[in-house]
Amino acid sequence: MRRGRIAASAAGILLLAALAFPIYWMTISSLSPERQLFEAPSLLPRTLFLGQYRALFDERDFLVPIRNSAIVAAATTAIGLPLAALCAYALARLRVPGRAVLLALVLAVSMFPQISIIPPLYLALRSLHLLDSYPGLVLPYLTLTMPLGIWLLTAFFRDLPPDFEDAARLDGASRGRLLVDIVLPLAAPALASTAILMFLYCWNEFLFALSFTLGPERYTVPVAIALFRGQYQVPWGEVLAAAVVATLPVAAIVFAFQRRIVAGLTSGASKG
Repeated sequence: MRRGRIAASAAGILLLAALAFPIYWMTISSLSPERQLFEAPSLLPRTLFLGQYRALFDERDFLVPIRNSAIVAAATTAIGLPLAALCAYALARLRVPGRAVLLALVLAVSMFPQISIIPPLYLALRSLHLLDSYPGLVLPYLTLTMPLGIWLLTAFFRDLPPDFEDAARLDGASRGRLLVDIVLPLAAPALASTAILMFLYCWNEFLFALSFTLGPERYTVPVAIALFRGQYQVPWGEVLAAAVVATLPVAAIVFAFQRRIVAGLTSGASKG
């Protein structure tokens, strides 16, 4: 028994080291002179060089793509989460005809390759004069994040015990009051984990952001980093520094809400 625990602990440590090493290497490399990355790379920092970070904000104006990504991801989450919660509750609790077919269609929408729907979306956004704008990214992102939210929340709502809802209905509570006062507070862990997953998906999305933005004023973080490439070389030091800066908000969100993420993702399995 003790040997099994030691082996499991050792395997966990090795897995954690394998997952953390790329982040460590990225951070150390971003603090090293770019010439050193190719001539004498080292696992330990020799000097604390901040030139890449200064160039990132002074020359690249990297705060603009950070602002764009934050606005688009927050707006998509703020709009998509309530809509996904309403759809999921209806599919989980109400007698909706063809409920299984609707869920299958939701899943099918999320499985379309992004590249296959870019041309019609581009034409639609152009006709609505939404290219190179925040709504022009939020609307396509809703088509990608809402299926995820509906699937996660439908499974959670199905596993919620109906006793509280039945008691509230006997007391004369309407469906809307029941949803706001009872169901949503009980679903707080699932709502939090779904919101974080939606936000992270939008923060990391690249293809739509590249296709529907036309200039640096609306570039998101992944697009801005991808376009760092020059005519004759790639400024790897600045790319690594930008990756570190772009990872910090995501890491902060995950660390701050890790318990809610785990509780939301595992609640359905533990109750089922």
